[in-house]
Amino acid sequence: MQRFDTLHAVAAPYPQSDVDTDRIIRVERCARVPREEMGRWAFEVERYRPDGSESPDFVLNRPAFRSAGILVARDNFGCGSSREMAVWAIAGLGIRCVVASSFGPIFRGNCIQNGLLPLALDAGTVDGLLARLAEAAEGEPAGRMLRVDLRARQLATPWGEVHGFDIDPVERRSLLEGLDAIALTLQRRGEIDAFQARQQQARPWVYRS
Repeated sequence: MQRFDTLHAVAAPYPQSDVDTDRIIRVERCARVPREEMGRWAFEVERYRPDGSESPDFVLNRPAFRSAGILVARDNFGCGSSREMAVWAIAGLGIRCVVASSFGPIFRGNCIQNGLLPLALDAGTVDGLLARLAEAAEGEPAGRMLRVDLRARQLATPWGEVHGFDIDPVERRSLLEGLDAIALTLQRRGEIDAFQARQQQARPWVYRS
């Protein structure tokens, strides 16, 4: 899993609530598209016209935000089905962090397991970010850059604001060290082996082949 420590990147404003996983990646793409190509189909309905050309109305198709590494949305982002492909699709666009006021719980967990930071801030702060980023679309590129520091648990803006955020300590460690659930468990391999050794002594019949 790719580590997440500090990210300084263009942030794209996507002022939508209740963005479900089918909107992020359509179900038919989940069955036929390999993981490394999921990004091509992210937000397909909004991103492309019926003839396959790009829609100029979709934020990530605009020159100011095409290289975005951060997506700022509203509440309940990633609701709906449990498909992990939604996270793969967003990551395939080059997005490493989604900022929203809340997330679908399964989507949020899938983000952590794939090295993508789901950063929750209060709704008022998110609305402020969205407004400033929309204004910055016509300005200098530096005005669209946000800095996310996972170690310090802070998000900093180019207009001088610093916002703290909370994250579970285990999830924070997973992202900082690039450890998914299996890798995190194997960090305690010594304890696991010791437990199994004790169990083999106490209940040998369980371990008979």
